[in-house]
Amino acid sequence: MNLKKICVFTGTRAEYGLLYWIIKAIYDDEFLELQLVVSGMHLSPEFGLTYKQIEEDGFFINKKIEILLSSDSAVGISKSVGLGVISFAECLDELRPDLLIVLGDRFEVFSIVTSAMINRIPVAHFHGGESTEGVIDESIRHSVTKMSHIHFTSTKLYRNRVIQLGEQPSNVFNVGALGIESINKLVLLNKSDFEVAINRSLSKLNVLITFHPVTLETYSSEFQFKEILSSLDCLEECLLIFTKANADTDGRIINTLIDEYVSINSNKAISFISMGQIRYLSALQHVDFIIGNSSSGLLEAPSFNIPTINIGDRQKGRVSGETVINCLPDSVSINKAIKKALSKDFIESIKNCKSPYGEKNPSVQVIEILKKTDLSEILKKKFYNFVENIFNKEN
Repeated sequence: MNLKKICVFTGTRAEYGLLYWIIKAIYDDEFLELQLVVSGMHLSPEFGLTYKQIEEDGFFINKKIEILLSSDSAVGISKSVGLGVISFAECLDELRPDLLIVLGDRFEVFSIVTSAMINRIPVAHFHGGESTEGVIDESIRHSVTKMSHIHFTSTKLYRNRVIQLGEQPSNVFNVGALGIESINKLVLLNKSDFEVAINRSLSKLNVLITFHPVTLETYSSEFQFKEILSSLDCLEECLLIFTKANADTDGRIINTLIDEYVSINSNKAISFISMGQIRYLSALQHVDFIIGNSSSGLLEAPSFNIPTINIGDRQKGRVSGETVINCLPDSVSINKAIKKALSKDFIESIKNCKSPYGEKNPSVQVIEILKKTDLSEILKKKFYNFVENIFNKEN
């Protein structure tokens, strides 16, 4: 078997956490050569210089590509996309991987996949076929799917959606959500160790807040987050654990609001630029509920059988389990959702719920697929006519 050079791209702390076991499996396999390209928030002091965690985990970073500008406006993000395409083109031309691995739907991913397509480098995409109607990520994700050649989805429904986009069924694999593997494999912190890790004692009630910018909704990110703060401020004997927003449009507005709130309410609120995987997953193990609009509330939180209050349309269209309470981004709706999340009946009803994203470890299946897939002709994509094939089967 010929050695395959597999280049993995990561631009955020959360994305790296999801890709960790894939990266490790590639690194450990004698028939695969790992290349790592790190960019985006990983290289920003504002977001915690999280590339250091990658190096502490024992991985060599082949290329660090700076593309983030100081602005999080629409113009600033657009310029970052353009800078990314230019910089990643040079990077990929030098590394010449046999395959590029990307995850999700962020603008950094769009940039490197665009460069890979023009450089004639095959792409394997994780978490395609998902739907997030409240943000531009929806369009980016489907665009990345069409520029990719191997697809790893998190549910059967998402596999069908990728095929519906014209991708060959033989190249689309449902392996489950990547975050499940970390839950299965990591030794999470017990209560006392978690309290040491966050430098704060847990309270009678504990809440994890993870809210990211919304780009296509009627109400602004600022309005929505202020409504959340208004509702949370009414809770008594409560510790509020905030994780800061990503480098999306208006992300700094949310982070400023978090800083101001924590400064005024330091007795009951703490915040983190980056909690890291172990602390974040451990938090899910110890909090009473998670609130916000992060995908982690739908993908990882159900494995801990805790309520997720999912606000607004950022995750609209994504598969959600019985642990998820969807609500409008106003304080009245949020208050009702909090009341439901804390009710004995609801807590009892979700005790034995299973995650809709599976319970297995995807990395073993993924590595076998990567090793056996013939990449020599994979760039020549043929459109799979999903509707025509269904019609032919019915007739």
